[in-house]
Amino acid sequence: MLLRRFCWFPWPAMLGLRGAGRRPPGEYDVTTRARGPLAGFGWLKHGIGVGFRHPKPIYGGAGFMLLAALLPMLVTLPLQFQFQFRSPNPGTPPSPIIFVCIMALSMLIGLLIVPLNAGYLQVIDAAERGLPARARDVFKPYRDGEALRLIGYGLVLMLIYFAVLAIIIVATGGGIARWYMQVLAAQANHLLPPPLPSGFGIAMALMTVFGLFMLGFYSIGFGQVALRRRGVFHALGDGAMGALKNLLPLLVLAVSLVLAWIVVWIALVIVVGLLVLLGLLVGPWLSLVLAIPVYAALVLVMFAIMFGVMYYLWRDVSGGDATSDVAPAIAA
Repeated sequence: MLLRRFCWFPWPAMLGLRGAGRRPPGEYDVTTRARGPLAGFGWLKHGIGVGFRHPKPIYGGAGFMLLAALLPMLVTLPLQFQFQFRSPNPGTPPSPIIFVCIMALSMLIGLLIVPLNAGYLQVIDAAERGLPARARDVFKPYRDGEALRLIGYGLVLMLIYFAVLAIIIVATGGGIARWYMQVLAAQANHLLPPPLPSGFGIAMALMTVFGLFMLGFYSIGFGQVALRRRGVFHALGDGAMGALKNLLPLLVLAVSLVLAWIVVWIALVIVVGLLVLLGLLVGPWLSLVLAIPVYAALVLVMFAIMFGVMYYLWRDVSGGDATSDVAPAIAA
């Protein structure tokens, strides 16, 4: 108890946020639970069903999320085109400094999208609890002044991710970074990619394990921040503990996602074959006209499933079956 009181600090008061000086709701009564292996399959099943149960708010919100996801690409692609094709040496890749600057700009825009991700998760929460849910509520964290805390969570998580990634690269010899720059150079000159560096297999194995852990870590922690208004570092602790307790169901979830993706690819091959056949019978323009809405619909479904799985993973592991603090606010 003394340690908990010592760890709590009025960061909101220092930052001038709403609710300064008050402990966030449920700050000390949150527990994470260990689930059985088949829980991973259940998270995927419930996540797929979210869009079917509440199509209007879920797919409407996914439309806003799709537009937001395009923003980094709309900013960085012209810059990449400018530096790669209008440089004095148009066959060479951009310098490492320019490459890092473009990546940093993309990440900065990505951090601004984090509150929208939280808003979309809140829409799913309200819909699943039988409360009024609207697609435009994805912007609610910005309207309610909660964006700073959510961006802070995204920033800390990004730093953790890159720190672990750097440790893995350094531990396996550092050849992956040089190999990646060589791949960029080969792409710019339309050459075959270089051979894989030594230690590549070990690095990929470590990254796979880390990615499996991050799947639960991010979902649980982000649910705590977005739906329970937990502090950033408390949410990180909840995410780490919940992921460690549920590594086996997370593995089942990952295998289920791979199998589901194989089914999606088979369906895509069939749809593309039909579009090509229509293009041969009528004209190529018809294939293009039909391909755009099919692609957009696929992306919307993927958004709904991805966030639906995140929501049910959080709800099942973190004790989120209790009424969250956000759903009544959306209903109001």
